[in-house]
Amino acid sequence: MFSIRTPLAAAILATTLSTSVMAEDNSSPESVELDAVSITAARDDRVSKGAIGLPLSLKETPQSITILDDEAMDLYDASGTNDALKMMNGIDVQEYETNRTSYNARGFEIQLTQVDGLGTSNDYGTVLGQQDTFLFERIELVRGANGLLTGVGNSSGTINYVRKRPTNEDEAEILFTLGSYNQVRLGVDGNKVLTSDGRWAGRVVAVQENKNSHIRDLETRRTSLYWVVDGQVGSNGILTFGSSFQNSEQDSPMWGSLTLNYANGGYADFDVSSSPSADWTYWNSKSRNMFVEYLHDLGSGWEAKASVHANSYDGQSRLLYAYTLGGGLNDDNTGLVGWPYAGYTEKSSIVFDVNLSGEFEAFGNYHSVLVGVSQIEDENTTYNRPVLSGGFLPYPAFDDYDGDDYPEPEFGLKEKRGDGEKSLSRFYASSRFGLSDTLNLIAGVNVIKLKREGSSIYGSTTESTYYPDLEEASPYAGLTWDVSDDLTTYVSYSDIYQNQDNGDINGDYLDPMKGVNYEAGAKAEFFNDRVLATFAVFKAEQQGVAIVGGQREDTTTYYVPADVNSKGFEAEIAGELTEESNLAVGVTRLRVTDDNGDNTSTWIPRTVWKARYDSVLPFAPAVRLGAKATWKSDAYKENENKQDAYMVVDTFAAYTFNDQAKLKLNVDNILNEKYVTGIQSGAIYGAPRNANLTFNYSF
Repeated sequence: MFSIRTPLAAAILATTLSTSVMAEDNSSPESVELDAVSITAARDDRVSKGAIGLPLSLKETPQSITILDDEAMDLYDASGTNDALKMMNGIDVQEYETNRTSYNARGFEIQLTQVDGLGTSNDYGTVLGQQDTFLFERIELVRGANGLLTGVGNSSGTINYVRKRPTNEDEAEILFTLGSYNQVRLGVDGNKVLTSDGRWAGRVVAVQENKNSHIRDLETRRTSLYWVVDGQVGSNGILTFGSSFQNSEQDSPMWGSLTLNYANGGYADFDVSSSPSADWTYWNSKSRNMFVEYLHDLGSGWEAKASVHANSYDGQSRLLYAYTLGGGLNDDNTGLVGWPYAGYTEKSSIVFDVNLSGEFEAFGNYHSVLVGVSQIEDENTTYNRPVLSGGFLPYPAFDDYDGDDYPEPEFGLKEKRGDGEKSLSRFYASSRFGLSDTLNLIAGVNVIKLKREGSSIYGSTTESTYYPDLEEASPYAGLTWDVSDDLTTYVSYSDIYQNQDNGDINGDYLDPMKGVNYEAGAKAEFFNDRVLATFAVFKAEQQGVAIVGGQREDTTTYYVPADVNSKGFEAEIAGELTEESNLAVGVTRLRVTDDNGDNTSTWIPRTVWKARYDSVLPFAPAVRLGAKATWKSDAYKENENKQDAYMVVDTFAAYTFNDQAKLKLNVDNILNEKYVTGIQSGAIYGAPRNANLTFNYSF
């Protein structure tokens, strides 16, 4: 019977994570035809190929991967994607504003985020807003070079959000949360089998969250809706289609963040609620996604898949940016100047992908192959309303500043600021050759053609920027060796190629970043395969990376190319110690240097430990307790902000009434640690001790 696990041999090679492999047991796939209940079996056995493109176990995948499932997100109340990613080994979340974030892995910004395995590269690295995690079944973080996933990429990694899909049961769940800062969250998740034979089923997820913040006057309202239908078409196909929508509204957001350094040296220590925002500011956005996927069984172990994802984003904002003219605060906490802004942003993208995969036998072993083509079209347009009067005024002493101390300026009529288009065509192919029962050679290539014109959204390029068409071929090669049934090792090499949105002093795009990535690792399973331990060493050499060069006469930032190298190691052990207890412990140690061998990107902590453990109490089986801790070494940005080493501990206690009802108390930052985050581009104080109570009911 056909199932999603049949080798769809979509392969995303080791470090670039695209590799085709055959089924787990190395046996030849049988040629079978779908029957009336094949779709129900596919739902029961659905496995996300995620950011690696393969239905492989973690041990079989020749790359460092961390997976966070919906149960862990629920237990630790990670309702937003930033909170969820903070739980995952190998990633540093830099929340440098209340509505914009950058993610770092292995010393570089993660510029590829996917939903259900498809997405477009984010060449500037900035992520707008958060998604509600109630929509997702799991989040996958794959670290290392990722060029084959989207045609371009650096050596950081890939984030893949795997949305919930229909199941074979009529079921529903309701959650209700009340918490600190007037948090109110209500979510509904319902699944319905639509036909008597089970061929068609649908699922709807809706969630609403309203929440104030420890940051003065900040209030966020987020509404998310997602629906999906899947079913069997004829005797050999599965069709899936759906849509998602999110509306997010923020009052008094921080655009830019805190200035903590004094011009004469030293750093300020303000209250954790401090914000340079004004009470007239806001940042509202709407995002939409529509998708269609069709999977067809061709027989004899071959499959074809076609996917289309269309995305749009509309943002509207009125903001206030605080900066200094003298390189820092005055000793009396004055020196800040306000830069008001009113703007509109429109973005859209469409992704087409078609691939063919299968297996063949040669030289006494089975091998697998994947070939595919994709087309990505991106467009963006930005508008602003110029300040006519009342802007660029000095702040009062910041320790006395309140949100109503800076008056709203007069803005002019809406004007077009810039627009841009990007078209990326690619062909990808990869193969896995079974050299023996335990040794596999993985090889592949990705060929792209990139066209672009106009300006980027954040890169500070000019409207007249010229950017030549780019063509590039990136090869990959790797070896995996099954030392035993429980231990696998691997080595890999990959080219790196990434176009950049950053502009030079003249406003022209910088040349693409190029480089190489090396990785070697080992993965071992324990406790009847319930626990996986991983270890990887890595080295990346990237030439032409955009770094801040200074400010133009109009105060906008320009960039210059630089060589940046990263090396280090990652280790992680995660899984079920027993049927009633879970453990995840990970460490990342890295060094990031420039072409002179000096430390660079110093805002990224060089050592990070993350650990969590939860268990049912043996003497009270209805009670589950858990805690997680994150320790980061010191980090700083020269002459701007710094953060000494610190640790944050979060806890929860859950009581299960029966199979349907559960009550859970979460207490975050239980030690009330004071710290700042986002020092890459400023600073924001983390939330002090806070708590919430959640009730879940399933029926």
